[in-house]
Order: sequence, then structure tokens, then C-alpha cells
Amino acid sequence: MKLILDAGSTKTEWILLDGNAVTNRFQTEGFNPNYADIQILAKTCKDVSLPDEIQSIHYYGTGCGSEKNCLLIKKVFLQRFPEAEIHVTHDLMAACHAVLGHEKGIACILGTGSNSCVYDGENIEEKAVSLGYLVGDEGSGMHIGREVARRYFYGFMPEDLREKFAESYRLGLPEFVQTLYHDKQPSKYLASFARFAGENQAHPYIQAMVKHCFKAFIEAFVVRFNCCKSLKVSFVGSVAYHFQGLLRETLADQGLSMGDVLQSPSIGLIRYYGGCFV
Repeated sequence: MKLILDAGSTKTEWILLDGNAVTNRFQTEGFNPNYADIQILAKTCKDVSLPDEIQSIHYYGTGCGSEKNCLLIKKVFLQRFPEAEIHVTHDLMAACHAVLGHEKGIACILGTGSNSCVYDGENIEEKAVSLGYLVGDEGSGMHIGREVARRYFYGFMPEDLREKFAESYRLGLPEFVQTLYHDKQPSKYLASFARFAGENQAHPYIQAMVKHCFKAFIEAFVVRFNCCKSLKVSFVGSVAYHFQGLLRETLADQGLSMGDVLQSPSIGLIRYYGGCFV
């Protein structure tokens, strides 16, 4: 019996596998050990309904690039499942296992945040530099949402889009600034405005804006790899999934080929641990 967790900034997906059959699957709040107290995860782990007979736990999480954070999370699960074999690693490995299995390729995350790596079928050969939402996360939901809010409040948007935004959010500048700078998860708050871009992606202005964000992502996270022209670029994340047409176009503009796109790693991880990737 295996427990798989995909922990992003927005949500955490829990998947219980008995052999290759999914026996339970549910979501809780997201968790990032860089920004959130570990006791939040400890309480969630204690409260969820799971069998004690779990033999192995595979935790993939944002913010798990450091050994310190991995050890903190491992300790939480050992308290609940002292006999289980526990593996904690970063969300990039979840992307590799989900979209590439045991094949070589470039795996990317485009959700609330963004990242990428070159995977050789077993290990990550090369990893991009990730600077987080304050400096990096190009092409992400945070980046697109920030552009939406920025262009609305600066008055850069065409009037038809400004009217739609005002009707959808009914949000004044003081309220926006107050929430942004006092919210516990500002990246998640900014990413919430990416929904507006998704609902209006047929508009030429939105298309150009989103492609501008994707071009920044490609420059920071893909073309840095010397092998980028010879390997397909695969993605996990809601932004990649919902904007995959514009993403494919932007990649093609740079001479790059898109591989698989999954909204979340869960389906791919079920295949990986259920033995479907060979």
C-alpha cells in the first residue's frame, strides 16, 4: 500500500494505491515549507483519514529543494506512520515521473510557480535556477496574474477588458494593495488573477500578454539547456494545461517542440507507481 502526495502552493493531492488500484484520493490545502509553519502540515497529516498499514510514502513538494525542508516533512510523516518507508523530494521530480516516466526529456512546471530540468530517465541531470515569486517564476500563474492586475490598475488594458475585469472582481486599488501586502501567500493571490486571462484568452491583447510571459519562461527555464532543441519539452501545471495552445505557439517560435501536458502530476504518478511506465 503506497501513499503519494503532490504538494503545491495552492493544493496538496493525496493518492492511496493498493497495488495498482487507487483506493482513496482527496485534496487538502497546499503547503510550502519555505513560507508555512510545519505544524500546519503536521495537523493535516494527523487529521486525514488514512489506514495505518501504509508501507511507503512518496511526498513530492514545492519548497523541497533543501535537505532541511525534506527532513522536516519526513519527520511529520514518521510521527503518523513510524513503520513506513518515507521518500521526500521536490516537485520537479514529480513532473519528471509524471510526464516522462523513464524516458529522457525536459520536464517543466507551470502552475502557481515555475521551474524546469533535464531528466535522463532516472535522475535529474541539470536543473534551472529557481528564484521564487519575488524575483522569478516567469510564465507562471503568479506572473500572468501579476501582469493582469498590473495592466488593469495602470490603465494599460483595452477598455473592453478593463470593463470585464471591473465587473468580475469589483476590486479597488486600496483593497488590492492591502490584500497583496498582507496576504500570507501573495503568490497565490496574484495567481488568482490568471483566471481572467484564461477566460479571455481569445482576445488578441491577452494572447500577446500571455505569450510575453511564456517567452520569459522559455528564456529563463528552457533555452539555458544545450539539449533543448533535441528533446521535447513536457509540462505539468494548470497554466500549461489551460494555455497549452499559446504555449505550443511560443515554443514553436523558438524552434522548440512540446511533449506531454498534464494539468496535475497525479495521473502520471498513478501510472508511474502502478507500473504503467516501462
